[in-house]
Amino acid sequence: MKPLRWRAASVAAIVALAVAGCGGGGGDSSASSEISGRGPITFATGKDVTGAVTQAVETWNDSHPEQRVRLIELPADGDQQRQQMVQNAQTESGAFTVLDLDNVWNAEFAANRWVVELPRKEFDFSPFLESAMKTAEYRGKLFSVPAYSDGGLLYYRKDLLGEVGAEPPTTREEMREICAEVLKLPAAEGMSCYAGQHAKYEGLTVNFAEAVHGAGGRIVDDRGQPTVDSPEALRGLETMVEGFRSGTIPRAAIAYKEQPNKRAFIGGELVFSRNWPFMWSQANADDGSSKVAGDFGVAPLPGITGKGVSSLGGHNLAISSFAENKATALDFIKFYTSKKQQRQRLVKGSLAPTRSALYDDPELREKYPYLDTLKKSIESAEPRPRVVNYGDVTLAIQDEVYAALKGDKQPRQALSDLQRRLEKLIER
Repeated sequence: MKPLRWRAASVAAIVALAVAGCGGGGGDSSASSEISGRGPITFATGKDVTGAVTQAVETWNDSHPEQRVRLIELPADGDQQRQQMVQNAQTESGAFTVLDLDNVWNAEFAANRWVVELPRKEFDFSPFLESAMKTAEYRGKLFSVPAYSDGGLLYYRKDLLGEVGAEPPTTREEMREICAEVLKLPAAEGMSCYAGQHAKYEGLTVNFAEAVHGAGGRIVDDRGQPTVDSPEALRGLETMVEGFRSGTIPRAAIAYKEQPNKRAFIGGELVFSRNWPFMWSQANADDGSSKVAGDFGVAPLPGITGKGVSSLGGHNLAISSFAENKATALDFIKFYTSKKQQRQRLVKGSLAPTRSALYDDPELREKYPYLDTLKKSIESAEPRPRVVNYGDVTLAIQDEVYAALKGDKQPRQALSDLQRRLEKLIER
């Protein structure tokens, strides 16, 4: 049985869609879509592990003493962030003004009228990455602005690969073969081969999607219909399961989210790590906190049958329908997504920009040599299913994939069960 909070979210989504029809009218009468009012606002976002968000808010507050922004840090876990934002919206609370949404939540929040439509004429989106902009719309209308993009990267120990004369792998099989040689080295004593994000949370959906896409499969087709019970998806999931069975992935990684994964890699425990670009600056820290500073490189994700495919990550800023001072919120979004601020967050916390020019900046490319790889990862990334009841969809994926990784279900059965669950969920 699904937890009550998720069932409530789904019911709310269905009701809102029934009222809204094809995107016009509807919505709760207490929610205002008017962009007006100036004064203090709040910014609800995930835990600021790099300090880059706090820095941006302080910069805004220094020049806007009458329209200050109060930073509300939600948990680092994306599922918990979404839960708190959904609860805030369902109670029609004005506690959150600007919402830092995982881009895949855009459809759900827009369909439920939890966020307001934004005036497109207020922005120049020509400098933004096309892949990022596609995540900001719902039924042809603008409901959010891309603040960060994200693409998965393969971090690797270039010093150890150099000792065995290996280049970064392009397939999972090549990665296993390289590990077999590297782990024989005295310098690799006690290390494990590879880890991604395998705990039962949103990161597992991301990693599963990458395994499926890297095997030539898809979770949903172009019409939004589930296609996960396929030979390609099976090969992707079996590769993940075999990683744990063979020890290629350490058993401890069954509980890894982004931060534990980061700690394992920068602590010298892994040869390879799948993570987001935020890890680069922390892995390269020269204050003694990283054991791999200067000894690691970044490469595209390896696939199952060939070139890997990242899941499209990233976050967009939206304005709560129930908040006051929406005009200030709109100005803050313009400020926060500006080229200058995106550059500062890249420098401060390795947070991926949504403005294309920053990836081509010679000064930045020299300082951050992974930018070209990251841009290609984002441009070729595949989105997670863009569905209104995404919370239920990702929970279904997490349930079935985690059961397979734990050995509670065979991969074929897990995918068959997942196909049936997704058919019921998306059918709504």
